[in-house]
Amino acid sequence: MPEHNAEQRGKLVTTAGYYAAFIGLGLTTSTLGPTLPGLSAHTRSTLGQASYLLAAHSVGYMLGTLFGGRMYDRFPGHRIQALALLLMAGLMALAPTLPLLWLLAGVLLVLGMFEGTLDVGGNTLLLWLHRENNGPFMNGLHFFFGVGAFLAPVVVAQALLLTGDIHAAYWAIALALLPVAAWLARRPSPTIRAAAGPGGGVRENRALVGVIVLFFFLNIGAETSFSGWVTSYTVAMGLGDTVGGAYLTSVFWGALTVGRLLTIPLAARVSARWILLGDMLAGVISLGIILVWPASYTALLVGAFGTGLSMASVFPTTLTWAEARMPVNGKITGLFFLGGSAGSTFFPWLAGQLFKPLGPRIVMALIFALLAGGLVVYATLMLPARHHAAGRVRA
Repeated sequence: MPEHNAEQRGKLVTTAGYYAAFIGLGLTTSTLGPTLPGLSAHTRSTLGQASYLLAAHSVGYMLGTLFGGRMYDRFPGHRIQALALLLMAGLMALAPTLPLLWLLAGVLLVLGMFEGTLDVGGNTLLLWLHRENNGPFMNGLHFFFGVGAFLAPVVVAQALLLTGDIHAAYWAIALALLPVAAWLARRPSPTIRAAAGPGGGVRENRALVGVIVLFFFLNIGAETSFSGWVTSYTVAMGLGDTVGGAYLTSVFWGALTVGRLLTIPLAARVSARWILLGDMLAGVISLGIILVWPASYTALLVGAFGTGLSMASVFPTTLTWAEARMPVNGKITGLFFLGGSAGSTFFPWLAGQLFKPLGPRIVMALIFALLAGGLVVYATLMLPARHHAAGRVRA
């Protein structure tokens, strides 16, 4: 019994390290948007030219999730995480000092690679650490990412108030990553999960992985499209100014963070399939409210809150569900993240291409279509679920 208690305490200490790392990840990934005007000024580029920084960062993130996941199948995970955090800190400290746009784009591409490596690793290692009882811990991990994403604009705003520039925001976040890197480097890494498990046919697993990748492609694309375009939508529809649109973005991220917090105890009591069904239906209803009452700021506010709340637990709950169906190693987790990263890169871009020629309402129609498509993919995932290996966890 004492040995069991010591093992559980060790797992909780390690989990706390993952949570701290994901606060840092939320801070770094959410700093670029609020500081884009400042980076544009530093590089003497237009805001349109500076938007390529977002693309470079997204491409780097995709590469990090694809190739970084494979590293966790070969090397101790905590060493990879600690190294990623250290390099992220260095790149964050360097970014606001660069005067050339192309050089800054290269730095942000590499930064995105290490962020993607950290992201896929945190999810993979948490699955390995807690095995069948990972549901509440997985939702907790993504909650703390939301905390970091919520705090990033606050850090930027305070830096601008105190210094008049964005340097301090980047440097403060860089410093915050260092003790987390030291923390994880001292902890023993979870045992590496094998690529195949009992009863897991390769072809069946590949098909299942492909459907889950598509599910993430649609849902993460919807999430990033909403958060990226709701401010512009608000202004173009005449429902508010830029400040009002920014508040709606905060409402969305705040609801998403609260939703992840609420799902932590829920995941211990309700099966993953029912949580996901509630998420998907609530998302479709929330977007429907915005589309039915397009001239109402109240409808947009309710829709933004409902969309954030409904999207909160989709990613961590789907990972938990997948772990119950097949062994999930670093390579597979990397493919899941690749699907999400591809959606988060493609669909906001597509929304931008359609925004002007078809009008702002096309953005919400596109997001509604993505969530409706996600609901169809959900049905594809869940209908054959009874025929997979049962009894590992409630899924």
